[in-house]
Amino acid sequence: MSGPDLDRYLSVRTASAGAHTADCSRVAFLTDVTGTAQLWSVPAGGGWPDQASFGGDRVLGLLPSAGDPRVVAFARDEGGNERAQLHVVAPDGTGERALSGDPDAIHRLGAFTPDGRWLLYCANNRDGVDFDLYRTAADGSGEAELIAKLDGWTSVADITPAGGHVLISLARSNVDSDLLLVELASGEVELLTPHEGEVRHLPGAITDDALYLTSDAEGGFLRAYRVDLATGEWRVIDDGDWDVEALAVRGGTGALGRNVDGMSRLELFDPATLVRSGEVDVPIGVIRDLAIAPDGQTLSWTLSGPRHNDDVWVSDDRGQRPRRLTRSSTAGLSPESFAEPDLVRVTSFDGLEVPAWVYRPGDRVDDARGPVPVVVSVHGGPEAQARPSFNAVQQYLVARGYAVVVPNVRGSTGYGRHYESLDDRRRRMDAVADLAAVGRWAGSQQDLDAGRIALMGGSYGGFMVLAAMSSYPELWAAGVDIVGIANFVTFLERTGAYRRALREREYGTLEEDRDFLAAISPIAHVDRIIAPLLVIHGANDPRVPLAEAEQVVDRLRELGRVVESIVFDDEGHGISKLANRRVAFGAAAQFLDRHAGRA
Repeated sequence: MSGPDLDRYLSVRTASAGAHTADCSRVAFLTDVTGTAQLWSVPAGGGWPDQASFGGDRVLGLLPSAGDPRVVAFARDEGGNERAQLHVVAPDGTGERALSGDPDAIHRLGAFTPDGRWLLYCANNRDGVDFDLYRTAADGSGEAELIAKLDGWTSVADITPAGGHVLISLARSNVDSDLLLVELASGEVELLTPHEGEVRHLPGAITDDALYLTSDAEGGFLRAYRVDLATGEWRVIDDGDWDVEALAVRGGTGALGRNVDGMSRLELFDPATLVRSGEVDVPIGVIRDLAIAPDGQTLSWTLSGPRHNDDVWVSDDRGQRPRRLTRSSTAGLSPESFAEPDLVRVTSFDGLEVPAWVYRPGDRVDDARGPVPVVVSVHGGPEAQARPSFNAVQQYLVARGYAVVVPNVRGSTGYGRHYESLDDRRRRMDAVADLAAVGRWAGSQQDLDAGRIALMGGSYGGFMVLAAMSSYPELWAAGVDIVGIANFVTFLERTGAYRRALREREYGTLEEDRDFLAAISPIAHVDRIIAPLLVIHGANDPRVPLAEAEQVVDRLRELGRVVESIVFDDEGHGISKLANRRVAFGAAAQFLDRHAGRA
């Protein structure tokens, strides 16, 4: 099939994670303009950007110094192995130096002390599982100092303006988390959010007298609160029936982002009185990386929408005059040509309504006559949500003549704790039944072709592809599994030690649930997969090891089924390098065309 240029779509650039330097003169951000995410900076008023990090490996995060505008910290791994190492550099790219020295440990960026002298971070040097709190000199002198031993998956969320206490986020699972307060001088740890059962407490910000956080303890949705650190009194900032997904406070400015049926709204409030002061006018899409500059007035965020590739936005004077600070290239493609989705709800086997975004090719394809082939794209997680953000691969498939259906099966976030829990442990396969309902719905639509419905998904979405193909083989014409789980038992045995405890909360434990996990694993039913399958994986994947892909490919080949595989030696959990993305998604498009595409 001739059609759109894949390279153009994969060359649509993104920019994200914008954060102001200490003097507010520049904004540091990440962009993939070189093919892999790197650190850049741009004048806060707009202008020509400077590249600040270099090399073929991706930058995972950035943090400008709180006290020195000439310093930005960043984290970078090697070959996708997720063992992030910490570095500092000037915004113009000069003076880069390494701050961490253990290549086998994961280092998680945290916060600078207010004077900029120390960088605080969490790392799992001790045992590979637990992330302790460290500090290291920002100038690279001396050894890192252990501040406090901590248990579990922790990260530095914020530091008090006076610099005496550090706010720590502790995740026991994706649905159970707490906030801790660590005194820097003594290393003493205080639990700020004691609770029973599974409750999320997510950090917003901390001042010398108040903590700002979101929690789903009441009502099942993430609501925003202010906690008085002296009295312990909780006051609600927002108690709506949609998640508050972002919360930022600095000086006299408070901002929160709300997820309303997948779309973001950005609102302002007074941190002292908690009175709402208006809504920021932003285009339709998804907001993340919400931050307030050191001046306490300028907001920054990343916006991504169906017709807006990811860019850094800022607004001056507490939310006024929002503007795009970065202008990432659309590779010569008109944003108006990008498809906007419709939101539908599909009734599943038990009456549950499953939300799904539907992108249709419409008149974008010259030969769009009669029913079109379909790709059902399944998100990972499972604690995640498909939202109307920019996705180059999905847009490319639509331009190629496919309808793309992106469901939020049970277990997805964004619809409350009850919906999110409906796939836990022994109810895992109910989510796969939702996927089958989505496939049947697509097949019932007059403009969609019931005989040409394919599946595509990555990570947990890859498991969903394999599970649906082996449980409902008659529905699917083809499948593409990217870094997916084939066998829950071997996955839990071999995944990174730091992740196993987190994932067992969701899937079940090997000690108590081994037989069940084995029974629902796609590898146990792989003989029922009859549709052609393409498997894509990274050799360095620390989350879903390569053996998961090898199991299913080897078994299908033994059975004489149509199966193809691609393994990238320099990738981890996902395909991040542009050259590799060209290979992976070019192969995926051709595979779909052969087995599910337009004749």
